Amino acid sequence: MRNNVEYPLLAEWTTTEIIKVSEFYLQIEQANTVGIERVKLLKTYQDYLKIVPAKMVQKQLDKQFEAASGYSIYRTIQAAKQDTKKMVKIN
Repeated sequence: MRNNVEYPLLAEWTTTEIIKVSEFYLQIEQANTVGIERVKLLKTYQDYLKIVPAKMVQKQLDKQFEAASGYSIYRTIQAAKQDTKKMVKIN
């Protein structure tokens, strides 16, 4: 995981929503570095979708997140959905 990554956040989110989205971003980073439990990642993704339901906004945030961290939310979640193993680790 990279140090000092600025996660893309929206001003209209509540503190709770910012915390949940930040946790999701951290889990995406973990899936791409050390690995994470698949069920945990997909559960956090469902919480993320409740906060960011619009596909257009999801795509914008994914692009910003990838520019900042080097990891794609979309590709990570697709890999987690297709994998059947307990742990997800993107190579």
